[in-house]
Amino acid sequence: MVLEKSSILISFEKKPTMRNLFIFSLCSVLVLAACSGNQSDKSSESADKAALPTGKFGEEINDSDFVSLHQLVSALEESEEFTGKVKGEIKEVCSMKGCWMTIDLPNGQTMRVTFKDYGFFVPKNSQGYPVIIEGVATKKVTDVATLKHYAEDAGKSQEEIDAITSPKQEYAFEAIGVIIQENA
Repeated sequence: MVLEKSSILISFEKKPTMRNLFIFSLCSVLVLAACSGNQSDKSSESADKAALPTGKFGEEINDSDFVSLHQLVSALEESEEFTGKVKGEIKEVCSMKGCWMTIDLPNGQTMRVTFKDYGFFVPKNSQGYPVIIEGVATKKVTDVATLKHYAEDAGKSQEEIDAITSPKQEYAFEAIGVIIQENA
């Protein structure tokens, strides 16, 4: 009888171990399935954000009382500074972080838009989208080192970067807030 008890105990001890192994395996499979489901949800959210770079960035601003790019250029011809809102279209965005963008002006020049105190960035895939920016625009001379830095950020070739040899008078805009609108 003692032998039977020990054999019963032995067989009884084996069943919980097998059962525990089965339960552990089942839980592991369920956890992995749940985690992979969350990753695909996050991936689809990222894909949605990548597909539509619209929204508000920086300080809260509204989409009223803005001036055209023609009005901005005229204002900067009369004065060296303009404060207010402007509507345009994003031509190029910093490919590294989205820490600047450019807007073509009606006078054939390009205006570089930076963000106050690097406090916010815009989506790197927002070129071609209409945008309203609020802040301060100025005419300034940009030195060669800064122009080369901007060219690197834009992903220009080394040949294009090396071709930058003189400072450039530019229109600059330091934005406190940005609204990127849906493509029209």
